[in-house]
Amino acid sequence: MIMTARKPVSVGEMLVTEFMEPMDLTQTALAEAMGVQRKHVNELCNNRRRITADTALILARVFGNSAEFWINTQMRNDLWDALNIPDRRERIERARPVTSPVAA
Repeated sequence: MIMTARKPVSVGEMLVTEFMEPMDLTQTALAEAMGVQRKHVNELCNNRRRITADTALILARVFGNSAEFWINTQMRNDLWDALNIPDRRERIERARPVTSPVAA
């Protein structure tokens, strides 16, 4: 798997800089549009909450883009973390392919 050395843009950074700031949206206004508590939006903005399928669908509806955009943003960060956080990478590298016995 090829990943860049530079960490991808986080979901929170993407949400704030590419959507909320240009639209002059507060966390409270976004929470109301999403139908969630302000705490939910705050945790997304501060990268303390991951994007779930439900949240991706809600954000896609609110901003007129796709759920895949939000899921992929989360997935890029998750993969980068898995490959760049030493203890996680070590655990992954211990895994070995399974070979099946040859049928006689």
